[in-house]
Amino acid sequence: MKMKPLQTLNLTQFLSAFADNMILFITLAIIKMNAFPDYYIGVVQASFLVAFVVLAPFVGAIADKHSKSRVLLVGNAIKSIGIIAMFLHVDPAVSYGIVGIGAAVYSPAKYGILPALTHSDHELLRANARMEGYTIMAILLGSVCGGILAKMSLSGSMIACLALYLLSLQLTLQMPKMQGDRTIRYGKAARTFVSDMSFLLKDRATRFSLVGTGSFWMTSSVVRLAIIAWVPAHLGIQSVDQISMLVAVTGVGIMIGALMTPKLVPAKRYYNSFIFGILMIICILLFPLITNLYLTIGLLLLVGFSGGVFIVPMNAVLQDRGQGMIGSGKTIAVQNFLENAMMLAGVGLYTQISKDGLSPDLSITGIACILAGFVVYLIVQRERLKLSI
Repeated sequence: MKMKPLQTLNLTQFLSAFADNMILFITLAIIKMNAFPDYYIGVVQASFLVAFVVLAPFVGAIADKHSKSRVLLVGNAIKSIGIIAMFLHVDPAVSYGIVGIGAAVYSPAKYGILPALTHSDHELLRANARMEGYTIMAILLGSVCGGILAKMSLSGSMIACLALYLLSLQLTLQMPKMQGDRTIRYGKAARTFVSDMSFLLKDRATRFSLVGTGSFWMTSSVVRLAIIAWVPAHLGIQSVDQISMLVAVTGVGIMIGALMTPKLVPAKRYYNSFIFGILMIICILLFPLITNLYLTIGLLLLVGFSGGVFIVPMNAVLQDRGQGMIGSGKTIAVQNFLENAMMLAGVGLYTQISKDGLSPDLSITGIACILAGFVVYLIVQRERLKLSI
């Protein structure tokens, strides 16, 4: 039975994201096995993010100029090269950086193709929710499998990652080859990237979404790294596979939240998603007080759930408005640039303070306070957005 284009896209994204998250915990196992300092996991994560920031002026133009299904194929091919480099014992930061290049190419096409495959605001919101749900399911299962397989066999886990990328690549060939805009020129697109970003930031709705999604992913990236250090300190768990299972619990919560978003925050009331940002902050602030495994699991679920509902409506609004303003690919490229610049700043700061010996508790509290600042900004903008609807 032949799958519909949206179903194929979701499965392709699931497999690719599954492998992306396996690699992180495979890398963690390599770091422990080779006695790299603990903070090196932050260096590896930063190398992944650099590609998004550096390539942002170009990848949106690539996604809009060419068939987005073929751009997805190229992204997966580059990711495959990254895992082959890791298999050949290239430094984990370099190998993961190559995977980051593939992900940077892949991302604008992944989200940019959604408006072309849907026919209404509500359908786009549902498609976003499903995409986020499949992505988070992949994060969940990929994290768990990465930890388990890396403990069993590092080489076997890398081969599994490569197989997933190649299968995802094969599926993209089944997606419709929609014509891109061949008049786009990369040099010109790169020069206009700053003006595109400025244009989106001037619009109240897209600015609200960019600030919201950026602050969410910055917080998530830092909390994820901090939890990897927090679990051994608070729960006494040292095994990579067990740590990966706990980190993956957050993914379960995000998946549930993403799938429930259409009922909790309708498309036209996306500005109310800040409420779940507040809930996320409260949950994060409770971590330094927890020493019980079951309370930890419950809190991780709640953090993920609130984060899922927080981000999905803003993604949908950004794609819908951005497509008409500057093009879907360019919109996602701007979003990726801002999100990953914020994530890079957060991960860089976390890596430095970890190197200086600051405890995971203080790191977690600090990132919650930073998120609170962004949520306050969203609350201030909310009334203006309500009036403009």
